[in-house]
Amino acid sequence: MIKLQKAVVFFDLEATGTSPERDRIVEVALLRREPDGTEKTFSSLVNPGMPIPPEAIAIHKITDEMVQGQPSFVQVAARLMDFIGDADLSGFGIARYDIPLLQAEFKRVGLAFPLEGRAVVDALAIYHRQEPRNLAAAYKFYCGQSLDGAHRAEADVKASSAVLWAQLERYAQLPRDMEGLSVFCRAARDSQGVDAEGKFVWRHGKASFNFGKHRTLTLEEVVKKERSYVEWLMTAEKTTPELAEICRHALEGKFPVKS
Repeated sequence: MIKLQKAVVFFDLEATGTSPERDRIVEVALLRREPDGTEKTFSSLVNPGMPIPPEAIAIHKITDEMVQGQPSFVQVAARLMDFIGDADLSGFGIARYDIPLLQAEFKRVGLAFPLEGRAVVDALAIYHRQEPRNLAAAYKFYCGQSLDGAHRAEADVKASSAVLWAQLERYAQLPRDMEGLSVFCRAARDSQGVDAEGKFVWRHGKASFNFGKHRTLTLEEVVKKERSYVEWLMTAEKTTPELAEICRHALEGKFPVKS
């Protein structure tokens, strides 16, 4: 156990989506640990003042009905600021998601939330560095062997085959045919991502940008607003064939439909 020099606040946010600029918090929970080991918590649902997309509800199960009558962020902001004080920050995945969203919400109500002078410890970053999620790690986990010759095609293809057969043996709930496994693999991606890279995500059932200057706008909106951008994206050097096809269909007036 480390020796704390000052308090640390662990926190987690649930929201209407992943964009700090456009999305809003629907739930906040904080745990403050003092150097002497004492702890206190604060949690609250938050009325975002906007409909919660079905895609977000599917993840955190917080509905529009649940946040009706709950305080808005401006009503809890002062209490959050006081609870956090000058404490260091920690959580799981906070660097890319929770902190930018929290800073944006404070900014919207006229409060600054600087990170200067605070240590920020993201348990997800530690997890990724200490427990690599690559083929060698999977081979070790599922097959109990070290992968010799990693990143050479023959060694990697044999290992990937062994991993799949080991997964089928370990997880009885997995489908027992390739089509079923294909559907299973798509399910996680399709719950949020429209394409394999996640360049487009579902928002209120519509394909929406998840990158660049049009982030959070729907593909349909951008085709109407700046058709030339979609035309450029369709032929850009790093655009995948799947993304190019989505853009081509969109320019023809045919937009992705969430199954």
